[in-house]
Parts: sequence; structure tokens; C-alpha cells
Amino acid sequence: MGSTTRTDRSGIVTRVAAPGVVTVTVDYPPVNAIPSAGWFELAEKITAAGADPGTHVVVLRAEGRGFNAGVDIKEMQATEGYDALIGANRGCAAAFAAVYDCAVPVVVAVNGFCVGGGIGLVGNADVIVASDDAVFGLPEVDRGALGAATHLARLVPQHMMRTLYFTAQNVDAHTLERLGSVHKVVPRADLDATALEVAGAIAAKDTRVIRAAKEAINGIDPVDVKTSYRLEQGFTFELNLAGVADEHRDEFVATGKPRSNDKEVNDHA
Repeated sequence: MGSTTRTDRSGIVTRVAAPGVVTVTVDYPPVNAIPSAGWFELAEKITAAGADPGTHVVVLRAEGRGFNAGVDIKEMQATEGYDALIGANRGCAAAFAAVYDCAVPVVVAVNGFCVGGGIGLVGNADVIVASDDAVFGLPEVDRGALGAATHLARLVPQHMMRTLYFTAQNVDAHTLERLGSVHKVVPRADLDATALEVAGAIAAKDTRVIRAAKEAINGIDPVDVKTSYRLEQGFTFELNLAGVADEHRDEFVATGKPRSNDKEVNDHA
């Protein structure tokens, strides 16, 4: 039915799933927390798929328990210096931009959890389908970081975005469907078929027109998503330089939980 390409130990798989339809699959067990190099590879695979004149639409999907758990914080905390932090930030920016700038529409199929960096991917996509157990959220403030509010604001109204961001709460797929940002919510068993169905409807159109439409729609976007996201990242670097980010990441790696406010008060007493 198609071909699969995969480099050794890669967590990104590209496959021709149907005429004109290319799937890009993320597979980083156990939770699809993507390491720095993986974000760059994801950007390269999405860009390459869209650049192929035989591709009419890209489907971005994931294997495993959830669509995406953001960056690999354990990798970041196990790396001396700032290389992993800078790599993760630049890699996320590259992957998010690749989805947005992909020459053809990108359909995302979201299963389970979609948090952190996953919001950047989904927020920049063209069509979103989700399983009925999917949840979306940004735990950034619980990790001592900022980012992807730019993309969450493309999924929910402004004040809901602020509430979700400040509280690090999730929003479910059915709510996003009611808001109109998720195209369709289906049982997980039907997720891939639904994404391919939508992709097939797009792929059946004249790709010359669809490619022009993608560029035109991006051109009338009211927010420059790439510049907006890089501005957010600047505050993450400030928190890191101040030592705040390391405190939160260390706590998460050690306990799997956010750093408590009680501990912060005691530290500064």
C-alpha cells in the first residue's frame, strides 16, 4: 500500500498511507516526550513530506498512550550546561513552524494526552481530529517555563486560554469540538480512519489550488505564530537564568509532580 522510511533508533516514521497522503508518526515510548534531536527530525520529516509534489496532505499522528508529552525534561536535567535546553527550544520552534509552513495542509490525529509541545504542533495544524479520551493542556507554569500560549490561543477563546495557562489545567476534546477548533471527536479505535478520511477529501482536490490556499490562509493570519512563540521562549530563558526553571524541573524529575507552593514559601522564608 505504501512505503515506510525510518532511520535507526528514530522515533519519527514517515509512510505513504494512500495516494497523495503521507503520515508522519511520532513514537517515543513511553509517553512521546520528544528529545531535542527528535524535534528537529520531526521538522525535517514534515517539511520534506510537504515539499514532495506527490504529497497532497500530511497526517501527523502518534503511537502509544498519548499524542505528545512535550519535551524530554529528563534529558534536559541530565545534560550539563544549556545545550539541551537551547536544543529543545529551537527544536520545538522548528517543528511548530514546519507544521505551519508545510506546503500542504496538515491534519493531526490526537490520541490521549496532548500537552506542552503537543499544543504547539496541534495549534499550528490545519485540521484536528481527536479521540474521545483526548485532553489538551499546557503544564508549563508547573515546570518553571513558558511557551505555546500562542498556539493554545488558536484552540480556545482568550480568557479560557489564560485560565488554562495560569492553572495548568487541561481541556477535553469534546469542549474543543464545541468551540469549533477540533473538527471531529471519535472513539480511539476510529481515530486513524477518521484522520485518513478527512485527508482523503483534501487529497482529492487539485493540489495546485490547495497549496495556494494554504499559503494564502497563512498570509491572512492575524498573528505571526513564529515571532509570537519566540517572544514567549525569551521568558523561559529568563526563568532558567534565574534558577527558577531548574528548581521546577528537578522537582518534576524527582517526584513526577509540580513543585509545591509551600516549598517555595519555605525556601524564601
